[in-house]
Amino acid sequence: MQPIIKLEKFSKTYHTGEVDVHAVRSISLDIMPGEFVAIMGASGSGKSTAMNIIGCLDVPTGGEYLFCGVGVGGLDPDQRARLRRHYIGFVFQGFNLLARTSALENVELPLVYRRVPRAEREERALKALALVGLEDRVDHAPSQLSGGQQQRVAIARALVTEPDILMADEPTGNLDSARTQEVMELLQQLNRERGITIVMVTHEPDVAAFARRNLVFRDGRILSDTRVGDGPR
Repeated sequence: MQPIIKLEKFSKTYHTGEVDVHAVRSISLDIMPGEFVAIMGASGSGKSTAMNIIGCLDVPTGGEYLFCGVGVGGLDPDQRARLRRHYIGFVFQGFNLLARTSALENVELPLVYRRVPRAEREERALKALALVGLEDRVDHAPSQLSGGQQQRVAIARALVTEPDILMADEPTGNLDSARTQEVMELLQQLNRERGITIVMVTHEPDVAAFARRNLVFRDGRILSDTRVGDGPR
């Protein structure tokens, strides 16, 4: 089985005036299908830069990045956009839901961009909402949902395209402890029962404990790479 993510001595340097900022320094990393990986580190450690590159929102300035065996560095912006649209689902700290539309319509949105027929869009969106336990909230607007429920809608929206990998950037950053537990148990369930590959950035050790593998970044390098089992139950 080949890695879904393969980084070979990849680096990212930002040029700001006369100063070069080495955000990521010669990292090599394999992430296999079905893994749940948490990326941790202090501000400026390189974790967010690595996340952006893995999510094809940016490209490395050195080394190589292979996504499902395909070199990402040689893709143009349109090709990277297609890769993101078809193979990667994103969940962010902010739920980024459309305020005046229902949960169902929010989840359908990525399929609208793909020009999927309306009946198929609705069927797939209903299945995605059922997958996150919100089949009884499909007609509710975001203002009628709790924070945890809104993040579940965002997760359903990320899953409706059936991506190869789910990228979660501080997915519990705007949630209280009870809603954090709810969302992390859902991600853990999706990983265990559905085999969905998840790469998550977090600064909270309690959140990272739900993953099966923890990467800690420092000064643009991987400080530690630890297998942590199946996380809390």
